[in-house]
Amino acid sequence: MTLLQADPVAPVPGHGEQDGPVPHVRVAVVGSGFSGLGAAIRLKRDGIEDFVVLERAGDVGGTWRDNTYPGCACDVPSQLYSFSFALNPGWTRSFSPQPEIQEYLRRCVREHGLGPYLRFDQELLEAAWDGERRHWRLRTSGGAWTAQVLILGTGPLSEPSVPSIPGLERFRGTVFHSAQWNHDHDLAGERVAVVGTGASAIQFVPHLQHAAARLHLFQRTPPWILPRVDRSITGAERWLFRHLPGAQRIARLGVYWSRESSVVGFTREPRLMKLVERLARRHLRRQVPDPELRRRLTPSYTIGCKRILLSNDYYRAVSRPNVELVTDGIAEVREHSIVTRDGAEREVDTIILGTGFHVTDSPTMRRVRGRDGVSLAESWRLGMSAYLGTSIAGFPNLFMLVGPNTGLGHNSIVLMIESQLAYISDALRHMAESGATSVEVRPEVQSAFENEVQARMPRTVWSSGGCASWYLDARGNNTTLWPGSTWGYRLRTRRFDPACHVTQGVRAPAGANAA
Repeated sequence: MTLLQADPVAPVPGHGEQDGPVPHVRVAVVGSGFSGLGAAIRLKRDGIEDFVVLERAGDVGGTWRDNTYPGCACDVPSQLYSFSFALNPGWTRSFSPQPEIQEYLRRCVREHGLGPYLRFDQELLEAAWDGERRHWRLRTSGGAWTAQVLILGTGPLSEPSVPSIPGLERFRGTVFHSAQWNHDHDLAGERVAVVGTGASAIQFVPHLQHAAARLHLFQRTPPWILPRVDRSITGAERWLFRHLPGAQRIARLGVYWSRESSVVGFTREPRLMKLVERLARRHLRRQVPDPELRRRLTPSYTIGCKRILLSNDYYRAVSRPNVELVTDGIAEVREHSIVTRDGAEREVDTIILGTGFHVTDSPTMRRVRGRDGVSLAESWRLGMSAYLGTSIAGFPNLFMLVGPNTGLGHNSIVLMIESQLAYISDALRHMAESGATSVEVRPEVQSAFENEVQARMPRTVWSSGGCASWYLDARGNNTTLWPGSTWGYRLRTRRFDPACHVTQGVRAPAGANAA
């Protein structure tokens, strides 16, 4: 059994071991998913050509490159799952499948001329701030770089989480995570165990049900599931969007406000979620006739407290005779079986882990070191925190995309990314115009923002809904989601405020703390 797991990376004193001078760029972007490619496009639009995009794999796409499990698709409407400055008239369905999303990102590379800026097979192993030279020293699997500004676009769904299950390493069958799908392994006729019933599992379980002789589905907490209102986008619609882009913008605006209107139930009045819960209960009743199975599939928390999932075939698959829903916890894994806490033993040939990602404890946090050599992990030992989810005290010239408290429960994360890009763009403009060599958010500004965000959390469904989720960190704080509207966040990030930052440089603006 082999599983990809990230090992801690020790600090290095120098740039690396490559021969010759270390290349320097004004901006280094890490990652080539929506965040990284969006940053690259914005840099080019702003006239900045001195940048590089470092990608650990051999292709762009981020999570949409890595997650290739059967049935993988977006649960955000296609019209919202693209950049506003690069609409895609070619979506074939109202909820885009994974291959189309990755191809969209590849098209963004081609149409915006990003190829020369991409560097593949360059996994970030360490980034260290050099206070004397006021730039970042980067060590990657492909060599070393220095950069004045570092933009992290690694995303929260990039490092698969492998649970600590006693005996898992002893299993003699096949084991893989859903984000590292083993397409060479034939599941036909096998006894398959699926651990986890989250967003990925509800998409691939219906496909496994058809192939496997026996499917054991290990559920810790049942999710709320709504019908997936999916349909084909007609050729006439695609023709209209292609030749009249304004028509697609109108369609996008309609979808946006229909999603945005639900923010009140998530962030201010969780009681409104009861209306949505009725739809979910009706969906469950219609698809699961067995009352006992239906009982075990019914959540006990308010809908929205954990991620709301969309599926038209998951409940039907779980109801099939060759599927067993197991709600007793796993006690241990043996060489050819899984034993639950009630003592029952089930022989299995393959174990598939649908157990999510390292969201609040990503390995990247250990690899990025700011002033005084302090890592993000050390800085965030009491919980993730960043001003506007983007700038972090103690880490000059560092900007994070989809950082702390920028996730959403109701709308498209691409909207938040674009807001962050506007903030970063204005910060780079400020640095260029003022001659600043570095900017760093003031600790008191970041602390005030964090206190504001956390003060709003008790009213949200994520805190009052009665569940435990990956939205929460070890202290029980929601450091993942934004407790407000996307348009409210857009207003907060439309301008970079020098007064909120420590600025170092030869022409620091009046009122800033210049060195």
